[in-house]
Amino acid sequence: MSKKILVVEDDEKLRSELKIFLNNNGYDVEILENFDNAIKEIIRINPDLLLLDINLPKINGQYVCKEVRKNSSLPIIIITSRDNEIDELLSINYGADHYITKPFNVQILLAKIASLLKRADYSINQEVVDCGQFKLNISKSLVIKGDKKIELTKNEFKILRCLISSRDKIVSREDIMKDLWDSESFIDDNTLTVNITRLRNKLEELGIKELLETKRGQGYILRREML
Repeated sequence: MSKKILVVEDDEKLRSELKIFLNNNGYDVEILENFDNAIKEIIRINPDLLLLDINLPKINGQYVCKEVRKNSSLPIIIITSRDNEIDELLSINYGADHYITKPFNVQILLAKIASLLKRADYSINQEVVDCGQFKLNISKSLVIKGDKKIELTKNEFKILRCLISSRDKIVSREDIMKDLWDSESFIDDNTLTVNITRLRNKLEELGIKELLETKRGQGYILRREML
């Protein structure tokens, strides 16, 4: 069943192009042309993902994002001509998953959409993932072993989830960083190393040793035989 994407964009040409492009890539696309009751319409349509402009007539897209997030956990990607850090920070704080400035590369947009939908499916279908030696609570970002629990930071959780989804396979540092930030401009090699070290230490606190293995020059692997 095709995933439903709702495009809330006042530029008629752009929303038409997005509809055609996303339809051609297998998505079911709806567009909002009247923004008087945008928030109610978004909730009524209940899409799998929302593409939302900030500069909407009669209403601010960031406010829409904030209000929708109160009632829904659907992935939200902001698409806007506002290329400044303040608007980006506000949008993220209001619950947006990504902030993309116009003009943008449609292939990058497509990759972000696929990544968010995959992540949403993973969270919905598996509240608690049984990984053998431990369990991962998706909603609370907890690693659980017996009666012991350790809370993970946002980045630690994303790294572990990425490795679990590719267990017993080497995941490159580049792939992990893309999963963390989904933007080349935010990649920080040292930050990844720090987060990997902290994640490994937390696992070892639970008595889970030698699970997360470093493959020098290749990346990291979660060893299946240790799970």
